[in-house]
Amino acid sequence: MASGIFAVLDDIAALMDDVAVTAKLATRKTAGILGDDLAVNAEKATGFLSSREIPVLIAIMKGSFINKLIIVPVAFLLQALYPPAITIILVLGGFYLAFEGVEKIIEFLFHRDKKGQEVVAEIKNDEAAEKAKIKSAVLTDFILSIEIVIIALGAVLNQPLTIQIITVSIVAIIATVGVYGIVALIVRMDDAGYRLMQKSGNKGFLNTLGEILVKALPIVIKSLAVIGTIALLLVSGGIFDHNIKFLHDLLPNWNEMIKQLLFGTIAGLLMVPVFLGGKKLIAAIRN
Repeated sequence: MASGIFAVLDDIAALMDDVAVTAKLATRKTAGILGDDLAVNAEKATGFLSSREIPVLIAIMKGSFINKLIIVPVAFLLQALYPPAITIILVLGGFYLAFEGVEKIIEFLFHRDKKGQEVVAEIKNDEAAEKAKIKSAVLTDFILSIEIVIIALGAVLNQPLTIQIITVSIVAIIATVGVYGIVALIVRMDDAGYRLMQKSGNKGFLNTLGEILVKALPIVIKSLAVIGTIALLLVSGGIFDHNIKFLHDLLPNWNEMIKQLLFGTIAGLLMVPVFLGGKKLIAAIRN
């Protein structure tokens, strides 16, 4: 009996060793997309009232967990039944990410400051705007999560199914907790700075560090807006480059990043009239 228990424990230890190795490999392969995921989600989680930042972030993180609970089993099912479906879903998601990136650029270039009644209406509609931003962030996370799960799955396809499932699940958890944990630290930088200043009595090294954190937050947020937009275009362009053979073979002498940025931008421009027209059509049907 005892020998049987030790044999089981030995098998579990061996399995965990294998999972540790495959998880390390899969995490390394998803590092690039995780960086883009961080930039995009950090940008989407900012711009709220200080008292709403953490509740909004928790809502987005819950949505991210639900996304991955849906994506992981579906990815394994599609991989077994019809692998091309994964590529089709990725490409469709790439078009949405490209649209989001280009839409942000258009909004920046043609932004008009709101005045009078527009500002009052926006303030009254804060709750609806917050829900809309959370919904948009969760949808974007869904597409990014698909790519993370697919890359992680691709890194362990030669392993037994049990190891594949555990490894991909670990990467999915790391992607969610790690990304949104860092985002939480970013959005609360100013609060940490104020506390350091108060604790130091407004003097000394801690006070200086606190002032740096407080002054750095607006710069970080503006930087994230730019980095997040570029990341959206790069991720979408990367999806097209890696999954559409014609585009992959196109412009062979170009730098990969520039080529993917170009693909993402062109796809986004093509999708602007499609998505905006779709929104107007839906609004007309509802009215």
